[in-house]
Amino acid sequence: MKFMKSIFSKLILLVFFATVVMSCSKTAEETEQTPMKEVDPHSFSQPDIAKITHLDWQATVDFDTQTIEATATYDIEKSQSAGQIVFDTNDLTILDVTDQDGNNLDYSLGETEPFLGRPLIVKIDDEVTRVGISYKTSPGAEALQWLNAKQTTGEQMPFLFTQSQAILCRSWIPIQDSPGIRITYNARVQVPEGMLALMSATNPTARNESGEYEFAMKQPIPAYLMALAVGDIDYAPVSERTGVYAEPAVLKPAAWEFAEMETMVQAAEELYGPYAWDVYDLIVLPPSFPFGGMENPRLTFATPTILAGDRSLTSLVAHELAHSWSGNLVTNATWDDFWLNEGFTVYFEQRIMESVYGRDYSEMLALLSYQDLQSTINKLNSKGLAEDTKLKLELAGRNPDDGMTDIAYNKGYFFLRLLEENFGRETFDNFLKTYFKENAFKSMTTEDFVEYLKKNLFEANSVTWDQELIDRWIYGEGLPADAPVPESDRFEQVDKVMQSWLAEQPIGILIPQEDLLTKKWSSHEWLHFIRQIPNDISVQQMKELDDYLQFTYSGNSEILAAWMVHVIRNQYEPGYENLENFLVSAGRRKFLVPLYGEMAKTDSGLEMAREIYAKARPNYHYVSTSTIDEMLGWQEEVN
Repeated sequence: MKFMKSIFSKLILLVFFATVVMSCSKTAEETEQTPMKEVDPHSFSQPDIAKITHLDWQATVDFDTQTIEATATYDIEKSQSAGQIVFDTNDLTILDVTDQDGNNLDYSLGETEPFLGRPLIVKIDDEVTRVGISYKTSPGAEALQWLNAKQTTGEQMPFLFTQSQAILCRSWIPIQDSPGIRITYNARVQVPEGMLALMSATNPTARNESGEYEFAMKQPIPAYLMALAVGDIDYAPVSERTGVYAEPAVLKPAAWEFAEMETMVQAAEELYGPYAWDVYDLIVLPPSFPFGGMENPRLTFATPTILAGDRSLTSLVAHELAHSWSGNLVTNATWDDFWLNEGFTVYFEQRIMESVYGRDYSEMLALLSYQDLQSTINKLNSKGLAEDTKLKLELAGRNPDDGMTDIAYNKGYFFLRLLEENFGRETFDNFLKTYFKENAFKSMTTEDFVEYLKKNLFEANSVTWDQELIDRWIYGEGLPADAPVPESDRFEQVDKVMQSWLAEQPIGILIPQEDLLTKKWSSHEWLHFIRQIPNDISVQQMKELDDYLQFTYSGNSEILAAWMVHVIRNQYEPGYENLENFLVSAGRRKFLVPLYGEMAKTDSGLEMAREIYAKARPNYHYVSTSTIDEMLGWQEEVN
């Protein structure tokens, strides 16, 4: 109830100040911000009253105390009658707040709200143009993953990385943590001698003796794209504007794996216009990184689980690259509009992969997405969460992380694919290119997008507006009947092999040894094959497949994770040791949740899950542990 009163109070304040004229001077054209039109239920900030526009960040990273001590100094814009500016914080110790002249400003911290942390309310007057906040992070800051040397690949130095999306930036920087508020930033960061520091900004390519590094992000970005990584990191160029960072032992295989990054950037530019961020680099983080990738501008954060040794999982790079347009350039205004980031990005990713590898290859990816989407819809419906199968979400009072499901990604993709098929590829491409150009460095609500779609795609092409289509796809539950269904001849051949094997033909005859040696099947075909394995096959059938195809020891994380679901479900004990090894070494939530979830379905499985989790949990980021703790009743267990 207290939380809902807080949201209602913010709504009243924003409505009151909506009529106040902003008195600040204009910034450069590329950094102008469109005034927020909606209340963001996941931020205490009141941007119609006062908002941040630029950050100067000076920080010292301390691995001994696992804290960052810093000063965040903001340029601000404010309304004529603004008497305060509000920042989002979470478990920060505020040391001092000053104006541009170093004068102390009065401030207070509000009550802690679930998921949101606490508002930092700073009193200002007409003379205040900058606000400086000196503070210290908590050792348990939710965005920060501190790893000791033994938890890294090289085991030489500790490592730190951040994960700010969705609303975790406030745990390491006091900031207006809403995707609808964009800032530029400069930073100076001191780290221990011998380490390299990187941010979502201009970056060094070599270590220096002082351990002090400077950064600049001249394009305005939302808070969730603030990023920092510190550790034993080296760099290898891929092209003049692309390169790879990684621990020394990982750098060479990573540079080989991602050698086609420049080709992907060029393919993306040919589709939807120039790359706006100057450089596209990628860092391979330690295994505890909770996501496949994070689209931090100029520096994608990536999981090592995509290092398959055959470039078969580089669609993730295409996905994070596509975010440079859909998400980073045109950003969802609130997390209720998350599909505007991810649906567009999956569509764009598929187009990049088609351009680089061909239509038959991209259609395999699309069909896997279709399978994932159907599975997610079934799971959400079974949990009574049919509302979460809509594209436009209502996440007020909930952690926005709840909305980060396959619905935003894949239902969004199939909606855009349907529009492409209805209007024709050339027309739809022209629409998207214009969309990115006209809305660059701005935020977008679902409602604003619908209006833009109506005017610039339907009306511009003399097509009658179809409100029922919008209601069905964006505001309706589930997967509409008119969803495009990808077709893959290569998957049909896989299905035939599976059917023949289930009819008791030996797997060694159906898939000759020479096909294995020549890697005739792609990882996507193997993944599809494993997904078609019936739930009720015998342990002997599991053993037949595993003895010949060696799924339990696969070096491809996608294949291994899919196989391990069957290992758990069918109590295939020869796979248990590697199941534990995988769960202890990999922190990617996409793999962890299905595997722990499958174990938790039985009493014996839950016991095994908790035993493994006790060993693995120290290696996981908060993003992963917050989900799995609840799944396994971990707080109950340890208390």
